[in-house]
Amino acid sequence: MKVGVIGVGAMGQHHARVYHEMDDVELIGVSDVDRLRAEEIAAMHGVQAFTDYKKLLSCDLDAVSVAVPTTLHKTVAMDVINDGVHLLVEKPIASTVEDADEMLSAAKDAGVRLMVGHIERYNPAVAKLKEIIDSGLLGDIVSMSARRVGPHNPRIRDVGIIMDLGVHDIDTISYLYNAKAKSVYAIAGNGLLDSHENHAGILMQFGTGRAGMIDVNWLTPHKVRRLTAVGTEGVAYLDYISQTVELHDGDWIRSAKIEEKEPLANELEYFIGTVGGQRSRIFEDDGRYVLKTALAAIRSYREGQLVGVEG
Repeated sequence: MKVGVIGVGAMGQHHARVYHEMDDVELIGVSDVDRLRAEEIAAMHGVQAFTDYKKLLSCDLDAVSVAVPTTLHKTVAMDVINDGVHLLVEKPIASTVEDADEMLSAAKDAGVRLMVGHIERYNPAVAKLKEIIDSGLLGDIVSMSARRVGPHNPRIRDVGIIMDLGVHDIDTISYLYNAKAKSVYAIAGNGLLDSHENHAGILMQFGTGRAGMIDVNWLTPHKVRRLTAVGTEGVAYLDYISQTVELHDGDWIRSAKIEEKEPLANELEYFIGTVGGQRSRIFEDDGRYVLKTALAAIRSYREGQLVGVEG
């Protein structure tokens, strides 16, 4: 299967690396508006470099990863779709729900697979916690809280912390609950950076007393990626980075057995499987929901009120 990567910045460079390492996949080339960057990444893997992604698309590709800034997702994705190439778009799917709807509709009409890169779903620790929750071992889950903090990446300029990092835990918490938030309330600020928020506290309400709480910032000098799930029969502590899950109940503290693997490798293998027909689900509607919830959180902190998440 012939693949390419459009945008080889902080995340796209890893897409190129993983594709290059995969069996039965041939990385044909990479594209970036920064010519030196494109040539650097291409040289690492012995492939072609392009500054114009349309020239990469002309290489008879089966699939591409789109890892450009969020504001460019729709423009690039529509060109990829119009060329009949399957695509994985890095999260969030787009800047607006209208853009997301146009992309999803175009992909459906063209018979093209459009998958959104919500990478934490493919983290082995998240997969294990999902298995534990679904088994009923923790009883009924009543709340989940996530902390995703660390220093700011200067390459992120077009969106704030909610759209860049908050979307990870919006998706993960909703996935673990197997439900969509009904409303959201957020408090955020921009500290010393530009007009985009760089710290936020987000409360998602799922109904029947269930909640999801997210703490994100670009101010903490060290990276933390953790999630806690509280159930009526126990508590689970998940660490995204170390890929561990620890269970606490009235009698025991137990560590789940998890086989570590790079989440991006799992994600791209899943994507290629959908393109090849081995897998059918691509969760495209979840990508739209996560965007809608993140935008509701942004509206909430700007207006200082609870905002419903609809449709």
